[in-house]
Amino acid sequence: MAMASLTTSSSSIALLNKPFLRNRSPLSSSTSHSRLYRLSSSVRSRFPSATIRAVALEPELNETPSSDKKETETEQTQVFACPVCYEPLMRKGPSGINLQAIYRSGFKCGQCNKTYSSKDEYLDLTVTAGFDSFNEVKPITTELFRSPLVSFLYERGWRQNFARSGFPGPDEEFRMAEEYFKEAEGGVLVDVSCGSGLFSRKFAKSGKYSGVIALDYSENMLRQCNEFIKKDTTFDSSTNIAVVRADVSRLPFPSGSVDAVHAGAALHCWPSPTNAIAEICRVLRSGGVFVGTTFLRYSPSTPWIIRPFQSRILQNYNYLMQDEIKDVCTTCGLTDYEDIVQDSFIMFTARKP
Repeated sequence: MAMASLTTSSSSIALLNKPFLRNRSPLSSSTSHSRLYRLSSSVRSRFPSATIRAVALEPELNETPSSDKKETETEQTQVFACPVCYEPLMRKGPSGINLQAIYRSGFKCGQCNKTYSSKDEYLDLTVTAGFDSFNEVKPITTELFRSPLVSFLYERGWRQNFARSGFPGPDEEFRMAEEYFKEAEGGVLVDVSCGSGLFSRKFAKSGKYSGVIALDYSENMLRQCNEFIKKDTTFDSSTNIAVVRADVSRLPFPSGSVDAVHAGAALHCWPSPTNAIAEICRVLRSGGVFVGTTFLRYSPSTPWIIRPFQSRILQNYNYLMQDEIKDVCTTCGLTDYEDIVQDSFIMFTARKP
């Protein structure tokens, strides 16, 4: 994401932008891996999963309370977990990972007894979901993108300025990311810090994944995402895309349950890149793939004499360098790290061993 006005110079615009990557050969294949959860019967055979048996939720979560109060067991294909304790959530409502099914469902943690719902165009799975008086304020790098104005402008001029920093453009970035995700096709893809859903929608339209989860902390970005989906005639009620509010450092998924994670132009906006990447490693299954893009602190061509000054200007953002990103990924438990750099743009990938 970015943090300068649309009229700022190319050097300052670069600070707020997101990542790109050039053509790369697909990552090496991995052997089949057992997964604990599955989204639907369409998941390919290399993603075997065990269904979760969950007791139906309390009457207050039911759409139409029944006079029959006895407990019933329902087979669930649940991917969501409680952000407090990471216990898989029980679900009452239509099955499926799509906007209509999620909106009509109620979710509950059997351990914390906390409930979650899609009351505001997205499923809120933050720790603070349902709080009446407390509103957690995040660093400026996060709060900027909670603004209605920035959320509205993001795909209407803001994102286009990333090209000045070396980003190849959304279509090319998507094509390059798809090369890395070949081994994850048929599984669940989470687009963290998705913003207005620019790449989430592309992944969902590809039809290559059993479910795509557009995830962001910004309420207004998610409203924009929902609006774009509803206006796109190529989407229908059965398209496997869900819109979820969550914190990247507290991802609401069981450990080892996700096949692929994408983070476009996001890492520099995270309050703690190490916590975020550690969480991504936790939720990925063995062999799962992480692909991200971001702005480097400065490009290889930046004169050494101005680098210290540029670092001070960018101190509110976590702009890392190429070797630092590799170090964070490997320290958090990811392997097979690769990256491509173009000007201030870097696309990097790693996988869960």
